[in-house]
Amino acid sequence: MNQVTTLVFPDLIYFEDYDGNFKSYFDAVYRIFSSHFLKSTPYFEGVRVTAPRYPEVDGLSRTFYHITHQGDNEQNREPDIRRMERIRFPKFKIENHPHAELLIWEKEMGRDIRIHILNVSESYLLVLNRRKDYLLLWTAFYIEHNHTLKKKLKDYEAYKKTKTA
Repeated sequence: MNQVTTLVFPDLIYFEDYDGNFKSYFDAVYRIFSSHFLKSTPYFEGVRVTAPRYPEVDGLSRTFYHITHQGDNEQNREPDIRRMERIRFPKFKIENHPHAELLIWEKEMGRDIRIHILNVSESYLLVLNRRKDYLLLWTAFYIEHNHTLKKKLKDYEAYKKTKTA
């Protein structure tokens, strides 16, 4: 585990850099996502990470929509600029594991086992869903509220206790 160096996250992709043109911004963000997860395959602990393309939303990967939009209703999610700005973070976190600044824990969710990767300083969470021979990019998001971050840290501490018991 890399204990010495500090993680330097990739630059954010700012909407303002696209002169307020949301379509241009959206397309640029999608190109990054596509190059990171559809045209290449990152590996986490030697296991390939995939981002399902289907079912598509407006001809684009549903996973892309899930990590760049927010809302409880999957059919009516709204664009989330903070998520879009951080489109480079999921692959970066996968490629920089293990690292002391990345808190990692597993959590059972029904029949699924989800791997949570949290960086506290960036308030950013990546979740991978374990499958038999691969991992799915499940979700990723910027944590806006301190109480949510505290909850995630509590989950991490509880997981650590089970591993040391």
